[in-house]
Amino acid sequence: MRADRLIAILLLLQQREQVTAPEVARELEISERTARRDLDALAMAGVPVYSTQGRGGGWRLVGGARTDLSGLTASEARALFLVAGPAAPATPAVKAALRKLVHALPEPFRVHAEAAAASLVMEPQRWGSHQVEPQPPRFLDELQDAVIRGFQVRLGYVDRQGAATQRNVHPLGIVAKGPSWYLICTTEAGRRTFRIDRVSSVEPTDDPVHRPEDFDLAESWREIAEEVDRQRMPLEIQAVCVPHGIGLLRMGFGSRLVVGGSTADGRIEVVIRGYDEYTLAGELSGLIEWLEVTGPQGVRDHLASIGNALVERYG
Repeated sequence: MRADRLIAILLLLQQREQVTAPEVARELEISERTARRDLDALAMAGVPVYSTQGRGGGWRLVGGARTDLSGLTASEARALFLVAGPAAPATPAVKAALRKLVHALPEPFRVHAEAAAASLVMEPQRWGSHQVEPQPPRFLDELQDAVIRGFQVRLGYVDRQGAATQRNVHPLGIVAKGPSWYLICTTEAGRRTFRIDRVSSVEPTDDPVHRPEDFDLAESWREIAEEVDRQRMPLEIQAVCVPHGIGLLRMGFGSRLVVGGSTADGRIEVVIRGYDEYTLAGELSGLIEWLEVTGPQGVRDHLASIGNALVERYG
């Protein structure tokens, strides 16, 4: 965090020529004491800054010196701001500090930094429940660059059946879901999602991306993920649960659980998604103390069969 603050202060000095400790404290939402300590740290680190005392005094860069973060390579600078995105796996404090850096940047560097901050969503959990560190696939950098710079690409792709195709796409954002990476884009056929590890070639074009005005990467991915979950878990059961059992259901079923309203007897209506009737009945069979399945009848029949088998074996 302190390194982020020092960079932010340096950019403020570059942008405003002179700053005071109260101004730094207000901009970065820190105490004046911390601001003075950070300004002193810049000087001790060899940054050419100096302070003047008295009325109209403050901190300046010696001789108007400039330290431009855009002197980093484009990929290095954008990588810094990727962690400031709304769905990136960084703490709120780190995101807030880096967003302040974005506002201190000169144009047009700010445009690419803000685009980087909105270009990526990361979900550490794979489809299922295990958390896996995503490994960057081939062509990730090229596609991310296209998203940030706003240019269409000619995409080579091999689908799960092995069929190879090429098409022009408008890259809108990238999502890491567990170990898998996805490109969200628009095509002539509408919005599509491509697994990046199946991309066989990327040819940048000079044509600009047509980005929907209301597009939000995190919201778009939420809709896609919900649809995938519905396809993976097509069965829905209805049930009622005692209030103190809801927490147990949340732990066991996560996003597969939808909690409704209360019934006349004080229990809570719930809907749970599953793969098929028999599998879901097996998952629910240990929860009969808290849960009563009201439908479909096939799941109730499987639960009764499981109960009879348990009685017969363990009587």
